[in-house]
Amino acid sequence: MTNAVLEPAEQGRQTAPTAAPPRPPGIGLLVIGLLVVFNGLALWGVLRAVDQKSWVGVGVIAVGTALIDVVYATRRFIPAKYLLPGSIFLVLFAVFPVIYTVYLSFTNYGTGHLISQSQAVEQIEANSLQASADATRYRADIMETSDGEHFLLLTDPEGLFFTGESGTLEPADPDQVQTGDSGAVSGYGDATALTVVEKSELSDEEKGELAVTTDTGLIQLTSLTEAAELEQRFQYDSDRNVMVDATNGVEYQPVEGTFTNPDADPATLDPGWTVGIGFENYKELFTDPTLREPFISVFVWTMAFSTLTVATQFALGMLLAMVFANERMKGRRTYRVLLILPYALPTFMTILVWQGMMNTDFGILNEILHTDINWLGDPWWARFSVLLVNLWLGFPYFFLVCTGALQSIPPDLREAAFVDGATGLKAFRKVTFPLILIAVAPVLISSFAFNFNNYNIITLLTGGGPPKPGQIAGHTDILLTYTTKVAFGRGGSNYGLATAISVIIFIIVAIISSIGFRYTRAYEEVR
Repeated sequence: MTNAVLEPAEQGRQTAPTAAPPRPPGIGLLVIGLLVVFNGLALWGVLRAVDQKSWVGVGVIAVGTALIDVVYATRRFIPAKYLLPGSIFLVLFAVFPVIYTVYLSFTNYGTGHLISQSQAVEQIEANSLQASADATRYRADIMETSDGEHFLLLTDPEGLFFTGESGTLEPADPDQVQTGDSGAVSGYGDATALTVVEKSELSDEEKGELAVTTDTGLIQLTSLTEAAELEQRFQYDSDRNVMVDATNGVEYQPVEGTFTNPDADPATLDPGWTVGIGFENYKELFTDPTLREPFISVFVWTMAFSTLTVATQFALGMLLAMVFANERMKGRRTYRVLLILPYALPTFMTILVWQGMMNTDFGILNEILHTDINWLGDPWWARFSVLLVNLWLGFPYFFLVCTGALQSIPPDLREAAFVDGATGLKAFRKVTFPLILIAVAPVLISSFAFNFNNYNIITLLTGGGPPKPGQIAGHTDILLTYTTKVAFGRGGSNYGLATAISVIIFIIVAIISSIGFRYTRAYEEVR
């Protein structure tokens, strides 16, 4: 066999690089325009992050913007132009929420600790403004100028007038003060006095803006007709990071996000701020009896609920799929449509319908069965009811999946099993079931993970009840509903502790899913 020899001209044509196709007209300008808009939004985000003193946010925005500019402002990095958008969305909607949830589980984020320290200091100082016993009190009239601006006209006990039009206390010209027949102030110069009704229509923010600054404090409205000079009780010492009570010099030290002094009154200053507390949330979960005992019982029930739900839904769905796989059955299409109706109906409504049907006093189930079963009030019947309703909601899904799996099995395999002397049950156990399991195993794993966090069925049907005396969790609560009650049901919100439970749920589901996928690969090897 002879080898063909290329001519010099042909060799040149073979090795010449292929020129990159030209860009369509206008694409370059479109890319530049989009980059300009994106950089403008990024600059706005940086300014917002700087204003909030979020330096991590500044760094993330700056690095992300620089990366996008480098990738899309040049003709290089062609693969990155396609991979970068998907990677950004993956980070924003998948990676970042997980990382942020883990971060919150190591903080005291919750009621009283929802803001930063600087914001907490501002609120404490603002809320500590109070009028002392010997504070000067003024009769206050709110004046409105022709431009719609408002200011205070103050009259002290000696009858002298002062105005706070410029934000500071200044003497008023008595000749400019106008009074009505009753002697009440009706205006000042070109400004008119607001009536009591008009004063009441002003928002708290608008009333706060009328405050007048003095050398010793702040004059602020204490009612619609009176103002008083307020003194700031608590003042922040930024050099030592302490809050000082100006009335007695007592200092409050920052302890786990709260200014605290156990020997003072009050012992703590609200609000606090978000800080890292290490593993305290996890420690509390496993050491506090009021949390540990419900958590263990809820975890056991969650495992049982998820396992039994998947097992019963799969078993019933596969059984019905095999029944209607018989080609000799008439009306199979009609039956199949009827069977998938529970899957097609809105879950929200059907669960509430089941709740009404299971009502002990006038529910249709007790009327049909001639019983007085407390379906949702008895602990064991409530658990059975949850499993029953979830079975009705979920078996059509497995019926569809198993129907497709059965149709993909070659008939020759079953015929070969019967030729070898296998009975119908043995052919199912040795041939049909393993092949169905290969196709359905990933669905079983995902269904287990879904039911492990099936918030709707528990909340809408039983609300986690019936309740357990002295415990936050009810008899049918699963980990997710238990987490919700921990987050919002203990006299306030405790997001840090709730996210710690969420992290544990994530780890449990990840471990179970990895084990399931390992067995899935084992079934694939059998095939």
